[in-house]
Amino acid sequence: MDYQDTEGKPKEACGVFGLYSRELAGELAQRTYFGLYALQHRGQESAGIAISDGERTTAMRDMGLVSQVFDGPRLAALEAGHLALGHVRYSTTGSASWENAQPEFGGRGDVNVAVAHNGNLVNAGTLRDSLAEDGFRFYSTSDTTYIAAAAVRELERGLSVGEAVRGAMRRFEGAYSVAMIFRDKLVAFRDPHGFRPLSIGEVDGGYAVSSETCGLDIIGARFLRDVEPGEVVVIDDEGLMSYRAETPRRALCVFEYVYFARPDSRFDGREVADSRHRMGELLAEEAPAEADVIIPVPDSGMMAAIGYSKRSGIPYAEGLIKNRYVGRTFIQPTDGMRQLGIRLKLNPLPSVIEGNRVVVVDDSIVRGNTSRKLVELLFEAGAAEVHFRVSSPPIKGPCYYGIDMDSPDQLVGANMSVEEIRVQIGATTLAYLSTDAMVAATQQRKDRLCRACFDGDYPITGTTSKFALENKTHYVATRGG
Repeated sequence: MDYQDTEGKPKEACGVFGLYSRELAGELAQRTYFGLYALQHRGQESAGIAISDGERTTAMRDMGLVSQVFDGPRLAALEAGHLALGHVRYSTTGSASWENAQPEFGGRGDVNVAVAHNGNLVNAGTLRDSLAEDGFRFYSTSDTTYIAAAAVRELERGLSVGEAVRGAMRRFEGAYSVAMIFRDKLVAFRDPHGFRPLSIGEVDGGYAVSSETCGLDIIGARFLRDVEPGEVVVIDDEGLMSYRAETPRRALCVFEYVYFARPDSRFDGREVADSRHRMGELLAEEAPAEADVIIPVPDSGMMAAIGYSKRSGIPYAEGLIKNRYVGRTFIQPTDGMRQLGIRLKLNPLPSVIEGNRVVVVDDSIVRGNTSRKLVELLFEAGAAEVHFRVSSPPIKGPCYYGIDMDSPDQLVGANMSVEEIRVQIGATTLAYLSTDAMVAATQQRKDRLCRACFDGDYPITGTTSKFALENKTHYVATRGG
């Protein structure tokens, strides 16, 4: 874990963004930049933008945050076009390296595609071997490169873009929300379970696709609808064409509601903020505490803490101040600096905490180390009692569908009782939200959500390891675009 990354949270895979508009041809790079800026919370390792005029595609990608990778001159260097593709990445399959930054390119002969992907393929190894037998060669160790190659293979058969992508999808197992440029078309598609979100908006004579609706809002796009699980959407000058298929059990990741998505994003017409408020309210019902003040762990616990305060009647206050300018850093800390730990991002307000019985609300506990340091901070600031409340159930299993989740031996919820966790983090009391209450707060049916990391109900079989592809033969790509 990066030493500045003191939140100790599961990490999302990626954010995907796409634009198609001839009216905005001169400013697609800038609009895509803003779209990625809105999605920055979904990935902080690398960022990239590809622009196409339907014949030629230019791209820029690098390690770092969106604001570190792109500035005015770099955006201006991307050639004008009416198709754009953007991506922010946190690696869940393949290492954090320039070779694995996206958008990725795949091609052979006259067939070339650019691809941006959010999710994990659980059959990446067998898919790679099959495509290698078909003559494809790869330069990255990300499963995204196999999505590109499989699409190219189907396009070589002379099928329409929609039918070709549907054919490629039959070879994929796992989670994938994808945006792709092929010649003069922008394509968006989503796995049949809909593990990861993907939305469509209308903007200035064209369309936009984004992992979350906040990416549409920031560029002034009007939200139309979600890409349906199993659906392929093809956008060109003729408009938007949809190819749909029968879907098995829907399984949108419930962690999108708990933590990953921005609170101003919407799923099925409902703001994520509303679900998080409701989680806090239900947590207050299930796990009340005699206390003087409710404080959140910023920013992820804020909405639930407000809900807890509303339902309990205990005053809400911001007792932990977050340093919003720490960000990621590649400066290696000394041992002494490592001891500062959570203080790099959070500092307590004694005026709020001293002498008070404090309820601190967070969205999850993964390993417990950060929670323990946080409780220590609050007691050092003079808290009389620290009641830790978590607006989700204990995390008991890994995720194979696009979240960098620790192995079970590292998950405190998989190895300890709630009382044992309380002792480990040093809290006066500890309580989690129940699974049923968490689901109820989303206003979704339980069987339409993936809850596997909480209750072990995995929608599909198969596993994946972040570095599983690193130790295989490295293929060198035939790069296109």
